[in-house]
Amino acid sequence: MGRRIRAAVIGGTGYGGAELLRRLLFHPNVEVVRVTAADNIGKKVGEVHFNLAGLTDLRFEEMPPREVARDVDVVFLAMPHKVTAKVALELLDLDVRIVDLSGDFRLRSAEDYRRFYGAEHPAPEKLGTFTYGLPELNREAIARARWIASPGCFATTIALGLLPLAKAGLLSGPVRTVAATGSSGSGANPQLTTHHPLRASNLRTYKPLSHQHQPEILQTLRDAGAGAMQLEFVPVSAPLPRGIFASSFVDVPEDVTVERLKAIWEETYGNEPFIRVVEGRHPEVVAVSGSNYVEVGFALSEPFAGRRSVVCFSALDNLVKGGAGQAIQSFNIMMGLDETLTLKEPGLWP
Repeated sequence: MGRRIRAAVIGGTGYGGAELLRRLLFHPNVEVVRVTAADNIGKKVGEVHFNLAGLTDLRFEEMPPREVARDVDVVFLAMPHKVTAKVALELLDLDVRIVDLSGDFRLRSAEDYRRFYGAEHPAPEKLGTFTYGLPELNREAIARARWIASPGCFATTIALGLLPLAKAGLLSGPVRTVAATGSSGSGANPQLTTHHPLRASNLRTYKPLSHQHQPEILQTLRDAGAGAMQLEFVPVSAPLPRGIFASSFVDVPEDVTVERLKAIWEETYGNEPFIRVVEGRHPEVVAVSGSNYVEVGFALSEPFAGRRSVVCFSALDNLVKGGAGQAIQSFNIMMGLDETLTLKEPGLWP
């Protein structure tokens, strides 16, 4: 094996950073040379992420972005949206690959960014210059990319549940989705809505019909072949640490059959290394938690008034396939490596 790929992580103290490091530290083709953050400066990685104690001598540093990128091949950006864009802009003229886990470069529309992220984008002319890192849709483009915008957790879950219908030309009109997510999606710093006594026995919605992943999902599905459609998305805060489970309701013509849908799902995902088309049961979070795998499936209603309803189910781990794992999958593709490196192991059972 030749020289290992030198990687740096900016924003390594959050849960996304922890998952990146958990996998990159054992990637056979990667050497993590630098990890920076805005807090816990000087601490060893294992003093912040206890599962990594004793596994690396890296410490969290504080330094300018261009200094972080010195002598490295790829920089992973694991910071919140609005913060990330300003950091990324300092790196774009350097000879370095970028994998951005935030939402700052996923959208192509500056107006959508302003409306759903609540701020003006600092460089609207750069929107559309990052490759959207959903391998199941953009594998060939990712292989040619230098800058990757890794998808959001809800966006990945919901889009992968609906992708077969979009590719088959069966996705149009109103789509209604309810998706429940684990508390780790809210980040490492505790808040009122993620405090364990209030979360452990509770279900609550937040940002109904206005979540920032909504335009991202629409953009992705239209790129995949969806017709004119509207998404009505209600996210739900669920009492579990990891995982997202989505149910999306779509009307299809009366002549659509279960056999046709099975063929569409198989055609879309039959060769995908991380997508499991579930039969004989429905997708479950516990089957994928801790892993980069996704479970997808569907149910078809009886005909009514000339239409039938397909319910598309999808489940994944928000920190892995919905976050750091997918970022590494795209990184592997971008660098010409086996895309499953450090990602093949299953989750825990139970």
